[in-house]
Amino acid sequence: MTGRRLLMVCTLLISLSSVRPAAGVATAEAEVGGPVATRQSPAVVREAPVEQWSRAYRVPKAWVQAVWAYESHIHIGKFTQLNGPDRPLWLGLGNPGLEDAPSIFVFDGVGRDGDGDGRCDIRSARDRTCSVLDWLSRNGGTTTPEIRRSLWQWYEDSVIVERITLFSSLFATHTPAEMSRHAFPLPLRSSYTYRNTWGQARGWGGRRIHVGTDLFAPYGTPVRSTVWGYVETKGWNPYGGWRIGIRDVDNTYHYFAHLSGYAKGLSIGQIVKPGQVIGYVGSSGYGRKGTSGKFPPHLHYGMYIDAGSEEWPVNPYPNLVQWEREERKQTKK
Repeated sequence: MTGRRLLMVCTLLISLSSVRPAAGVATAEAEVGGPVATRQSPAVVREAPVEQWSRAYRVPKAWVQAVWAYESHIHIGKFTQLNGPDRPLWLGLGNPGLEDAPSIFVFDGVGRDGDGDGRCDIRSARDRTCSVLDWLSRNGGTTTPEIRRSLWQWYEDSVIVERITLFSSLFATHTPAEMSRHAFPLPLRSSYTYRNTWGQARGWGGRRIHVGTDLFAPYGTPVRSTVWGYVETKGWNPYGGWRIGIRDVDNTYHYFAHLSGYAKGLSIGQIVKPGQVIGYVGSSGYGRKGTSGKFPPHLHYGMYIDAGSEEWPVNPYPNLVQWEREERKQTKK
């Protein structure tokens, strides 16, 4: 940027320092504040000022919760898509790197200040969420097709659009408090054993490590959803055999593998709740479609965190121990 142009921009910024952004944005910024949300807390959705955001941006509450649920649980690597030549620019075209709200307003950037610190930080979940909501508000429309179209214009990723849409379906019918419940994947009255097998070596299909927990149980033992979520995947996988993948509103993918079959009527996109039977223990996998019996019957249970461009496995064993303990306490009441 030349010295003359820089002087012009600085003069313009000074003159606009007292100018309020668009009405919805100003209202939201005045009503929210506090620390930036992190993706560590399972109750993170409940910590967002969704009521204020919904009023400020005139976006239905369930969609506000859905956008927040997605944006508060993803990795920074996903945000580079906002800086492409054909995408909405976070800082604005020609912005030399100024992140303060007035500068972004001058350069017509899409970044918004959602946490009240005066900056539009792409690393802030609240800033990103309010930026998406402002985009939805300015594009207009509150019906599902209209919102989905605006989300596509922002993300240009059909998987993300579908994920946020299904999140909104969950929030439209259930409270975050309800969706914080979990269940052990096998009935507590059934016969089963499990231990921490994270990181152990596996040989079939090449050298790899075990990224889950094996729960050994008799063939045909019911397998239950551990969370509120929706069925994201269902079908055959050479490693996992007949498997089911469920996505919860914390954007965690729950993987149930080596099944002998599925619950009747279970379909992709279906909303499921903790304790709902989704399939049955088996020994499928390690081969072509239909292969079974290469190992004792058991459920392989895995958990994967969305890291933006890919998903990272996390050890589910501590969660299983906790959910088993909590469910036993509930059954004794």
